[in-house]
Amino acid sequence: MNRLPALAAALLASLPILAGGCRKSDSGAGADPKAAKPKIAYVCNGVASFWTIAKVGAEKAGADLGAQVSVHMPAEGITDQKRIIEDLVVRGIDGIAVSPIDPANQTDLLNTVAKQTRLITHDSDAPQSDRLVYIGMDNYAAGRLCGQLVKEALPDGGTIMIFIGRLEQDNSKRRRQGVIDEILGRPHNPANFDPPGAVLKSDKYTILGTLTDQFDRVKGKANAEDTLSKHPDIGCMVGLFAYNPPLMLEALKQAGKLGKVKVVAFDEDDNTLQGIKAGHVHGTVVQNPYMYGYKSVEVLLALHKDDKTVVPASKFIDIPARQIRKDTVEAFWDDLKAKLGKGG
Repeated sequence: MNRLPALAAALLASLPILAGGCRKSDSGAGADPKAAKPKIAYVCNGVASFWTIAKVGAEKAGADLGAQVSVHMPAEGITDQKRIIEDLVVRGIDGIAVSPIDPANQTDLLNTVAKQTRLITHDSDAPQSDRLVYIGMDNYAAGRLCGQLVKEALPDGGTIMIFIGRLEQDNSKRRRQGVIDEILGRPHNPANFDPPGAVLKSDKYTILGTLTDQFDRVKGKANAEDTLSKHPDIGCMVGLFAYNPPLMLEALKQAGKLGKVKVVAFDEDDNTLQGIKAGHVHGTVVQNPYMYGYKSVEVLLALHKDDKTVVPASKFIDIPARQIRKDTVEAFWDDLKAKLGKGG
């Protein structure tokens, strides 16, 4: 009996310590610092050096702005991309930026995602979906910039073959069509579409066709090799996905035709840029994948905070393309290396 008051006193004395411990835990001092950060996913449409650059931009935005950023590059096409997106939604995500592989056949999936989290598109749009905004460039206009380079490379005309990964993507269709319309001297019309197997002619130029490879590098190189075999006098080869021009250069080197066949490129693969410096590539049209990644995370974080002012009325945030030739390649490449932390 006499020990009860002493025991009660001991328990009362311990309460400030326990209370202090609870306050310390509530302050977050012992918690995972990532736990409170919004979770943002950046989903690409394949595996390429282009997406490596975009990944750096997305992760830099996460570090600068306070977000957990995960970057996903589907290696097995549309089925893989669908699985990744569905898994992200199930695990809980505060926002997803996706470059749809086949927007026409992914609209239902994207609309389902848009009901459960904030959804935007980048690089390639899905204009019929419920995405909040598209971040990228006008691919038709960029294609026409590429067509201008082709005409510079072949001022007297000639034969041309176009190489691209796939044509299901919105950006692919528009980019290719811009190239064709510019080369053939047609008026501006993004609604045009020429079948990939058609031979297209103007008074000076003949476009022999468009060869796709579905992101299969072996197939991509074989397309270039077959073209050189079937059309030994071809004037220009045009590669519209980041990995196409390096594969074309490999095929040309093996055939002993480097510098003899004109090459016009798209994107900023190191081998493409080196090809411009060496005089084997006339020029390339570059996007800004670093900014695609950075801006996507920035916009999704703003939307997470209910800041809808980041979405323009057009629902399109334009990050324009530009042409790179031998006189500008060094400065462009140095800036790219700096962004990627590669030094000079």
